[in-house]
Amino acid sequence: MRQKALPTLKNKESALRLSANAIKQASLRVQEELLMEMKEFDYLAALWNEFQPDLIRIKDVELSIGKVAGVKVPELGEVIYEIGEFNAFQAPAWYADGVRILKRLSHMGIQSEVYAEKARILEYARKKTTQKVNLYEKVQIPGYQEAIRKIKRFMEDEENLSKASQKIVKERHAAEEEEQL
Repeated sequence: MRQKALPTLKNKESALRLSANAIKQASLRVQEELLMEMKEFDYLAALWNEFQPDLIRIKDVELSIGKVAGVKVPELGEVIYEIGEFNAFQAPAWYADGVRILKRLSHMGIQSEVYAEKARILEYARKKTTQKVNLYEKVQIPGYQEAIRKIKRFMEDEENLSKASQKIVKERHAAEEEEQL
C-alpha cells in the first residue's frame, strides 16, 4: 500500500514546492509594488497631516478557502471599507484621491499578508509531506520488505522441515514394512 502511495506523495510534494515558491514570489512582488506605490506618494507626505484618520477604515476582509494540491489555503475575496462622511466643498480637493490611494495601498498590504500566510501553510504542508515520503522510502518500505523476506524464509524453512519429516516418516514406514516381510 505504501509503495502504491509513494508516487502520489512525491507528486504532491513537488506540487506543493512549486506552489509555495510561486506564492512566495507573488508575495514579494506585491510587497515591492506596495513599497513603490508608497514611494510614489512620498511627495504628499505633508498633506497627510491634514487628512482625517477616521475618514476611512477597513470594515471587513472577506476570505475564502481554496485548495492547492489538497491543502486548504486562504484566498482574498473583497476588502470592505467604511468611508466616513466629509463635505467635498469644505474638505481639501485631494481627499477623494487620498481615499482611493489608501484603499489601493491597504488592499495591497492585505493581499501581501494573505500571500505570506498562504506560503507559510504550503511550506508547512510540504515539509510534512517530505517527512512522510522519507519515512516511507527510508524506513517503512525497507522494513516491510525485510519482514516479508524473513517471513518467506521462515515459511520455506517450515516447508523444508515438513518435507524432511514426511520423508523420514515415509522411510520409517518402508523400513517397518520390510521388517514385517
